[in-house]
Amino acid sequence: MYQTYSIKEKIKQIFIMLIPILITQLGMFSMVFFNTIMSGKYNSSDLAGVAIGSSIWNPIFTGLSGILLAVSPIAAQRFGEKKEGEVSSILSHGIYLAFMIAGIVLVLGFFLLDPILDAMDLHESVHMTAHGYLVGLSFGIIPLFIFNVLRSFIYALGKTRIVMVILLSSLPINFFLNYVLIFGYFGFPELGGAGAGFATSVTYFFIAGMTAFIIKTQRPFSQYVNIESFKRFSAEHVKEILKIGVPMGLSIFFETSMFAVVTILISRFDITTIAAYQSALNIVSFMYMIPMSISMAQTVLVGFEVGAGRYGDAKAYSWLGIYLSVIIAVFAGVFVILFRNDVAGFYSNEPAVISLIGHFLIYALFFMISDAIQATALAALRGYKDVNVSFVITLIAYWLICLPFGYLLANYTKLGASGYWIGLTAGLLAAGIFLSGRLVYIQKNRFSAEMAKAS
Repeated sequence: MYQTYSIKEKIKQIFIMLIPILITQLGMFSMVFFNTIMSGKYNSSDLAGVAIGSSIWNPIFTGLSGILLAVSPIAAQRFGEKKEGEVSSILSHGIYLAFMIAGIVLVLGFFLLDPILDAMDLHESVHMTAHGYLVGLSFGIIPLFIFNVLRSFIYALGKTRIVMVILLSSLPINFFLNYVLIFGYFGFPELGGAGAGFATSVTYFFIAGMTAFIIKTQRPFSQYVNIESFKRFSAEHVKEILKIGVPMGLSIFFETSMFAVVTILISRFDITTIAAYQSALNIVSFMYMIPMSISMAQTVLVGFEVGAGRYGDAKAYSWLGIYLSVIIAVFAGVFVILFRNDVAGFYSNEPAVISLIGHFLIYALFFMISDAIQATALAALRGYKDVNVSFVITLIAYWLICLPFGYLLANYTKLGASGYWIGLTAGLLAAGIFLSGRLVYIQKNRFSAEMAKAS
C-alpha cells in the first residue's frame, strides 16, 4: 500500500486490492457453488440437505472467523503507524485463537449436532445428508480458521494477489473431489451431498498449507514472521484481537444467522421451495462477493490511513467504497432479473424448482443494493476500529426488523415464502442506513478534531 493524493489514485488503489480479493472470494464461493450445483444435480433431497447443513454452519463459521479477521485492521494500523515489529505477535496470537476457537466448535458440534437436526423435524433423507455434510466439513475446521488468519495478515500488507493464486489453484482439486465423492466415480464411495463436505475439508488443508508455506518462505511476508513470537503467549495481544474481533464477529453472526433462521423457517415448506430458496440465495450471494470484496479492501485502506493519521484520506476511501459497491449492485441486480430463468437452469433440472427460483430472483435488485450499502458502511467503521455500536445496529436491524417483518409477511399474507425475501431486504436496508449514519457521526465528531490538530 502507498499514500494517495487524488480521487483517481484512490480508485486505482482500491481496484489494485479489490480485483485479487474478488477473485479470491469467488474462489471461496465456488466451493459452495460446486457443493450446491452438484448436490442439486444428484437430487433435490440432497440439495435440500446441503442447504440445511450450510444454514447451520455458515453463521457459526462467519461469526467466529469474523473474530479472526480482526487481525487485518489491527495489522494495517500497525503498518500505518510504522510499527512493523509488532505484526508478528498479532499473527501468532491470531493463530493461537484459531486453534482455540476451532477446538471449541468441534467439541460443541460433537454434542449438539444431532439434537439440532432432530429439532428441525426434517425429512429423513434431508436429515441424513445434512448430518453427513456437516461431519465432512468438521475435518477441515482447523485449517480453515488458520487460513483466515493468514489471509488477514497478507491483506494487511496490501499483497492480495498471492491469496488469489492459491485459491485458484485449489479449485480444480475441489471440483474433482466433489465430482467423485458425490457421484462415486473412479472407485470413490458415492456419498451424495455428504461428499461435498469431505471434498471441501480436503481443499481447506491444501489452501492453509500453501498459504503458510508462502508466508514462511517468501518476502515480504517472511520478514514480518518471527518464530520467537510463537513461543511467547501474551494475554494482552489476545485481548486486543478479541476487543476488535468479538464485535466484528457478532455483527457478521447476526447477519448470517438471520439468513440461517430464514432457511430453517422455509424448511417447513416442501422440498421444492427449500431447494428454490437456497438456489436463489446462492445466486445473490454469488453477486454479493463484489461488495464483500470491496469491503475487505476498504477496511484495510481505511485502517492504514487512520494509522498514518491521514483522516481525510480515510474518509475518502470510506465513501468511495460505498458508492462503488452500490453502482455495481444496481447493474448486477438488473442482470439477474433479466436473465433469472436462464440462471435458474444451472441449479436444477426440475421445471417447478426453476420456476420458483426465477420468482424469488425478482426481489434480487433491492436486496443486492441494500446489502451493498450495509456491507461497505460496516467495513469502513471497522477500519476506524469502531465496532461496538455497529454490532448493536446489526442486532436491531436483522433480528428486530428483518425476521419479524419477514415472518409476518410469509405467514399472514398471501406472499408465502416470498415474504421472507422482502423481510431480508428491509433488514439489510435498515442496517445500511443506520451504519452509514454512524459513519458520518464518527468522521464528523471523532476524527474531524484530530484532522484539525494534524493540520
